[in-house]
Amino acid sequence: MAIIHRTTLKPTKLELLTTWLPTRPWYEGGAGAPELTKAGGFRLDDPEGEVGIEFMAAMDTSGPHPVTYLIPLTYRGAPLDGADHALVGTMEHGVLGKRWAYDGCHDPVLVTQLLALLEGRVQAQAQSISDTPDHEVAHSYSGPTLPSTATAADDQDGTELRLTGSTAVLRLHRRPRPGTEAPEGSLGHLTGVWELPDGTRTRAPFATL
Repeated sequence: MAIIHRTTLKPTKLELLTTWLPTRPWYEGGAGAPELTKAGGFRLDDPEGEVGIEFMAAMDTSGPHPVTYLIPLTYRGAPLDGADHALVGTMEHGVLGKRWAYDGCHDPVLVTQLLALLEGRVQAQAQSISDTPDHEVAHSYSGPTLPSTATAADDQDGTELRLTGSTAVLRLHRRPRPGTEAPEGSLGHLTGVWELPDGTRTRAPFATL
């Protein structure tokens, strides 16, 4: 199980995302910088224990209406070969030292574990507590075994993960809408929970197959 360290990060994750988010095609903020707070999310374990995997729901309140963004992140102790285009930034971790943060859709470790979660072969973990399953994360899929790799592509609505050797596409909803359901006809889905500005909790699909 991943260990959550109570320590410092310089810069913080939200500081990195404040610069990175406006460069994404699915970001719908204005000319000013986003004003971000962590609203929810969960973690997955790397079987090798080397890569941190986090799915963060970040709330942007800079515009007239709050917008939630789903941001899968991986944290590594060294650069990921061939992934410079997916680098969110680097941080200094008070325990682990320098960490490279990546858009996890382009990190094969996150993709493999995300597909395993969709199939029910791994358990989502609490975002901020060590060794604690997150039972609010729900998944549904009953088809054949999915490939373990995919190619990611962004568009204005989110990110598509095109599964290797398959016609299936896993769409990550980068702007999950509170209270919505998985689209009719989807082969599978993953739903998560986050907190709205008024303190209420809501859920929506984070990904659909």
